[in-house]
Amino acid sequence: MVSGIMTALLLVMFLGTVGWAYSRRRVSDYEEAALLPLHDAPREKQP
Repeated sequence: MVSGIMTALLLVMFLGTVGWAYSRRRVSDYEEAALLPLHDAPREKQP
């Protein structure tokens, strides 16, 4: 009984996380993060 409840709880938590990650409100965050590798990083001074 307890293992069934735990499984159901973990499934609900997983689906909630997936729903949060793919929600429309996060699109702008993902678009901004996708451009990060294209920005010039400050160069470190060579000793």
